Amino acid sequence: MTYEVLVAPFLEKYLLLRPGQQRGAAIPAPMYEELRDTANRSGTVPPWLADTAQQAWGLQLAGRAMDGSVLVREASPYGYCRASYELNLGCNFDCAHCYLAQKRFAGLDWPDREELLKVMRDAGVVWLQMTGGEPMIDRLWAQTYRYAWDLGMMLSVSTNASVMWKPENIALLSGRRPYRITVSVYGASEESFDGLTKRRGSFRKFQRGVQAALDAGLALSLNLIITESCAHEEQQMIGMAQQWGLPYHVFSNMSPTIYGGADSLTAQSKDHVRERKPFGGCHAGHTFFHSDPHGRVSICKVGRDEQIDLVTEGVDGLTRLGQIADRLMLRTGGCSGCALSGTCRVCRSLAKLYQEAKAPLQMYCQHTKQEVPT
Repeated sequence: MTYEVLVAPFLEKYLLLRPGQQRGAAIPAPMYEELRDTANRSGTVPPWLADTAQQAWGLQLAGRAMDGSVLVREASPYGYCRASYELNLGCNFDCAHCYLAQKRFAGLDWPDREELLKVMRDAGVVWLQMTGGEPMIDRLWAQTYRYAWDLGMMLSVSTNASVMWKPENIALLSGRRPYRITVSVYGASEESFDGLTKRRGSFRKFQRGVQAALDAGLALSLNLIITESCAHEEQQMIGMAQQWGLPYHVFSNMSPTIYGGADSLTAQSKDHVRERKPFGGCHAGHTFFHSDPHGRVSICKVGRDEQIDLVTEGVDGLTRLGQIADRLMLRTGGCSGCALSGTCRVCRSLAKLYQEAKAPLQMYCQHTKQEVPT
């Protein structure tokens, strides 16, 4: 299904959104009801919506049929508005810092994947992040992306950009535009970039992918990953982002693997361990959830305990997720004996992974200001 404007309930609001655009507008409930009724009877775009679309996006909708122009999402009683989905843990890079550890190529077949996406829609998900591994090398990548977009989700893609330049990928992303593509950057030279990914030519493929997306007018942002092997190029990486005119975030704190392993921590640049922002709570498990490649849902990418199989249980399985989230955030395990745990502001699920990896306290605990041991 093609459309140019998405109308979607979002928590207590109703939003007008345009795929590929960051700007949107909130509308009152009566206007949402009008649009839903007009779409159900295959009417034409109301003048007020045509005016709004013209002002916000320069989009001409006056006199057009709702069908093919405006998609109106139904309200959901479940209250989930965001989700992330690992299509596959497989990757064409082998980065030392990767938190996924064993990057196995495995995931749902199409019928189950289709069912999972329908469950996400029925749960109320408007913003969906597609990630991996490397999502664009998943065998069902294009089919999955296209179907999620057609269901009325604002899509973001997390990628290494190595195959984004391929004509079929640019055509897919240009025809059904994501609201953001986030590209991970592992260095500013072939030597450091290819060294970290352990794949010769990866730097050139990354550059080619970014340039192809820029030429297509796609919305990009960069995650600059500062590891021991590329820390000396931090300023060059920032300069590369600025030269492209792209927004960027610098990430320098390495995390344990999703299994609590310490292998990924060896990539940490000791000079770039930065104090984490205090954790003030989040909506994981309440308005947001994460799905692994097999449709097993957890509160987020970090807190993967007590997963719910959405393909088997359907959308009603999500009714247990809020209680799971509250339970996982309790100060248990390695923090249970800490006299300062009452004032701790570190995500409990993240701290648990660091403790399982036997990482130094200085890598995650905000109650210590000592230097990280060398």
